[in-house]
Amino acid sequence: MSRKARVGAAVGGLAIIAAAIAVIVVRFRPATPPVPQWIRFTDVTDDCGISFTHTHGGSGRRYIMETVTAGLALFDYDRDGDVDIYFLNGTPLRGTPPVDPPPRNALYRNDGDWVFTDVTEEAGVGDTGYGLGVAAGDFDNDGDLDLYLNNFGPNVFCRNEGDGTFTDVTAESGAGDDGVGAGVAFLDIENDGDLDLFVSRYLVFEYEKHSPCIRNGVPIYCDPGVWPPISNRLFRNEGDGTFMDVSGEAGIAGHESWGMGIVCADIENDGDADIFIANDVAENFLFVNDGRGRFEEKALDAGTAYDEHGDEQGSMGVDAGDYDGDGLIDFYQTSYQNQLALLFRNLGGGRFRDVTGATGSGAGTLAKVTWGNHFIDADNDGVRDLFVACGHLQDTVEQFDGSTTYKETNILFRHDGKGHFRDVSAESGDGLAACEVSRGAGFDDLDGDGDVDIAILNVNARPTILRNDGGERNHWLQVVLVGRRANRDGVGAHVLVTAGGRTQVDEVHAGRGYQSDYGKRLTFGFGSASRAERIEVRWPGGAVSERFDVPADRFVLIVEGAPPVQE
Repeated sequence: MSRKARVGAAVGGLAIIAAAIAVIVVRFRPATPPVPQWIRFTDVTDDCGISFTHTHGGSGRRYIMETVTAGLALFDYDRDGDVDIYFLNGTPLRGTPPVDPPPRNALYRNDGDWVFTDVTEEAGVGDTGYGLGVAAGDFDNDGDLDLYLNNFGPNVFCRNEGDGTFTDVTAESGAGDDGVGAGVAFLDIENDGDLDLFVSRYLVFEYEKHSPCIRNGVPIYCDPGVWPPISNRLFRNEGDGTFMDVSGEAGIAGHESWGMGIVCADIENDGDADIFIANDVAENFLFVNDGRGRFEEKALDAGTAYDEHGDEQGSMGVDAGDYDGDGLIDFYQTSYQNQLALLFRNLGGGRFRDVTGATGSGAGTLAKVTWGNHFIDADNDGVRDLFVACGHLQDTVEQFDGSTTYKETNILFRHDGKGHFRDVSAESGDGLAACEVSRGAGFDDLDGDGDVDIAILNVNARPTILRNDGGERNHWLQVVLVGRRANRDGVGAHVLVTAGGRTQVDEVHAGRGYQSDYGKRLTFGFGSASRAERIEVRWPGGAVSERFDVPADRFVLIVEGAPPVQE
């Protein structure tokens, strides 16, 4: 379908969404009868027009930021109903010869039918800084998604002008930062209807103090623990286009560590956003919100600071989702080699348990370094599977460790619906055979057929784009939110969907996984159920929206404050 056909009738913010959804719906083919345990991902990287190539900017000096770049964002930047892709890039580090033109971030517009067009130049988002983390959120509630780039060096805040272009508002917003960045997330800390900003920071780095490290006579990247830790920053949205650093008064500034991926989630179903920070070489942080935008660090009490043996991890990324269908948000965290990717089950009351061993959710991750991740329902059967992006950070590892490799294949775990996961990577299509050094990963329906596709950023290489060729065989529903009193995209809202007697819950995020952002359009798999008996949205701030008897295999747009609808 052409771009002209998609946007020609769209006028204004809500009209753009409504028109795009209406047009997309006619493209959907009817769901075929479900095929149990059928998952297939196809590598379509060579066919979709994406020519981006990542660089970590190194020249053999092995600066630590080379190991942790970078994330990516999947978001609809032009509100045409298609999910676009934004890739972060590195830049030449000290001692690396400059190149012309310099490496830059890249925005690819989704034109439908697996055609992506590079619109970086015209959009004005080709930042040539050193990209690490990214999040998309509508901080000014004007109906389009803005971008925050967490870099090594000055961070960049880009306001979406709604006409396909962005403007750098870093200075005027007051939300700039400088150092070695990591994950970033938008959230509404006090449920006042606008999005605040949490910026994770990795460590304190100085070129002059860098020295090489050696293992068994082989040069390696140094452990991050050789560098001092640092605290994170929380910026409160003042509602006038500016932000105030409230890290101290909010209880954030007093906690230093080596922050990596983050995700914000309501862990207690009390209506406010809490913050999980995956810390490298140290215990994790879990900042619990008192509902007024003040946080207490409770990871140790909650059971998310360490694994079940009481050991800290080289934590990388973290995602939030309800894998066991009990209505509570769980966490899945990725880690370094010789450490399992961890599944923390939410027990209620702010308590979690490491159930990795009991569920099999870490099988095969011990020899790998794991990064981007997601609670993905790969086959739309109504239960959440797990995807893990893998790739070592030591480019010389094969010279001193025969148990692993630098390039690694990624992992897909299928959930059997009874609380156990099985590695199905080898039987899930050629997309899972790709062997790269992966970092950030994003998950969304890139072709509008009802199942979740995957985009993966690979170090010093092209990305991997995976088309899901199996999930649409089951029924599904996708939910788009429009907040009125709550923030525009309903970030922090819980959506409960009951279909076939089973209730699923998902949450809208703006920053998650490994330094990435994805999934603002929530996808629910129904299996063989052909309709949703009920949809309930619990908005930040306490409002509730309901829809009843909704046919499957379509988008549903839910506006806060609209009356209940019987389909």
